Amino acid sequence: MFTGLLQPTHLIILLVVALVFLGPKRLPDAGRALGQGLREFKSSIGGYHDDDHKLPAPGTAASDEKSPSL
Repeated sequence: MFTGLLQPTHLIILLVVALVFLGPKRLPDAGRALGQGLREFKSSIGGYHDDDHKLPAPGTAASDEKSPSL
């Protein structure tokens, strides 16, 4: 049913339709948003999150600064 779905002519037609509907100014933003959405989808399925490695380790100076002082 879906054999030959991603042929080059189909992709060109899809790009032209997207260009007509979105216009040349919003097309890069739409592509960027689509790429970011796919990246987030892949990371949520794979269990890898970008913010996991950005958090400081417990007991470091960066986490002590954020803790409320009593």
